[in-house]
Amino acid sequence: MEYIAMVGLAHAADKFPAQLSGGMRQRAQIARVLANKPSVILMDEPFGALDAQTREILQKEVGRIWRATGTTIVFVTHDISEAVLLADRVVTMTAGPRARIKNVLPVDIAHPRDLESPRAMELQRVLRDDISVEVSRTLKAQGLIAENV
Repeated sequence: MEYIAMVGLAHAADKFPAQLSGGMRQRAQIARVLANKPSVILMDEPFGALDAQTREILQKEVGRIWRATGTTIVFVTHDISEAVLLADRVVTMTAGPRARIKNVLPVDIAHPRDLESPRAMELQRVLRDDISVEVSRTLKAQGLIAENV
């Protein structure tokens, strides 16, 4: 019950999984993981299938839970804004099946973060530029754009 309450599901503790919304199911999964008291949690695109409102709520909840537990969270996302909002460090990868770490960018912005702040906007630009290089490299390798572009 401690973890159900921590993720904001105390009011739905008597419900079956089929009776929960998508966001509530994500919260239940987080509670199940936290009950094991892990030192590291891997979250691989956990909000990808959620609507924008639920996604924003759960982004804030992950931050709150992280502060409450101190557990390290490795959060995989393809959303640059989400990465800047949640991360202490953003790791970008090279493209392809032999992908490797390309860059590690510290996110040196205090919480709660404003994605419209100059520093957040600068970090998002740097990340977009970094990823754009990989996109161009991939398209060139596939012959979809000219080498001199």
